[in-house]
Amino acid sequence: MAEIEQLLTCGIVMPISTIDSCSEDHWRDVKLILSEAIEDAGFQPQLVSDADDVGIIQKRIIQNLYENPVVVCDVSAKNPNVMFELGMRLAFDRPTIIVKDDKTSYSFDTSPVEHLAYPRDLRFSRIVEFKEALSEKIKATYEKSKSDPNFTTFLKHFGTFKVAELKTEVVPQERLLLEEVKGLRDVVLALNSSLRMAEREQPLSSIRTLCLREASDEVAEAFLKETIACGFKARPAPTGTNRHAHFRFPALSAGERSELLALARRYVPEARWLNGPGAPSGSRGNDG
Repeated sequence: MAEIEQLLTCGIVMPISTIDSCSEDHWRDVKLILSEAIEDAGFQPQLVSDADDVGIIQKRIIQNLYENPVVVCDVSAKNPNVMFELGMRLAFDRPTIIVKDDKTSYSFDTSPVEHLAYPRDLRFSRIVEFKEALSEKIKATYEKSKSDPNFTTFLKHFGTFKVAELKTEVVPQERLLLEEVKGLRDVVLALNSSLRMAEREQPLSSIRTLCLREASDEVAEAFLKETIACGFKARPAPTGTNRHAHFRFPALSAGERSELLALARRYVPEARWLNGPGAPSGSRGNDG
């Protein structure tokens, strides 16, 4: 049998939740457009936050930002997380292509780097042109990075710098697993402590309960890890005799509730907000 060719990964950095009047559906469409252009260039598209293995999400993002041969970064709407991850990628001085929609202004710090623009309304004819231009840009950028010893995306335009590096240490699988578990335990203990203090200081009406219906322990743990990694103050709540997993969140904005609900529904499609922090599992929920 012929060996299946292993495609190089092209990382994607982009918004995924509602921002600047652009909904989650809009960003899903943008991700599809970027992915198709990346595949046309002969690469495997993947969000830098994604990985096949289980691990702390921040470590995964930094590792992918450092290791991915090429990264496409969409700075549309100037999402803070996106701009931070772009800054790390540029600090590594690795091949990077910046794209943005035509409603987003240029940022002062990155304006010297070429940006490929696309229409925010995703008009078909212009999107076709954008995908072709992006695909060619990915191929040309990667080839130049391999053939030109003086290739630079950003740093060397401004002087001589020592590029940041990540050191990789090979450790036994058991040790890695123990370190991950210990790190997660420390995060949860610290978070529970801060949440208890926050709950004492806040009125009960400001605490919201998110229900993942019939979620297994593994699903509930994975959801908890991701919410903590995303900066939310999640705390497991009592669930009674059913198999629902409940999580309490203090002082959430409407946008944060929408973001958390979308995240929860990736794990359990029937996930919902309960009417109040102490609502029983059978109570009616809502999306806001």
